[in-house]
Amino acid sequence: MELLFEEETKKIISACYEVHRVLGRGFTEPVYQLALAEELRLQDIPFGREEYIPFYYKGKAFNNVFRPDFICFSHIIVELKAVSALLPEHEAQLINYLKAADYPVGLLVNFGTDTVQVKRRVNLY
Repeated sequence: MELLFEEETKKIISACYEVHRVLGRGFTEPVYQLALAEELRLQDIPFGREEYIPFYYKGKAFNNVFRPDFICFSHIIVELKAVSALLPEHEAQLINYLKAADYPVGLLVNFGTDTVQVKRRVNLY
């Protein structure tokens, strides 16, 4: 079974694993953001960092509301965390981004554990 944007998400996840391999755990989220931005550049993965995405309500777009950590390949939201455990509110944040901005796929990436944690979500709304 093929996943939506499977090849692109594999590339992003690979870049995340490389960042964790080099840095390990224990840094703050901004450190991982900087390192991942550099790794995405090194791997030629197109991305925007902390760009506003519109929120739509009844067909009207509202700007300057949501700023995910990364948007890769123009359609995949990547939200980073550096916490000891992912919580439901972290996943809810990603789902809200996908739903409100109508993006198809998102990755929630946690660098705060011994191995990278990645949750992949598809916009079903």
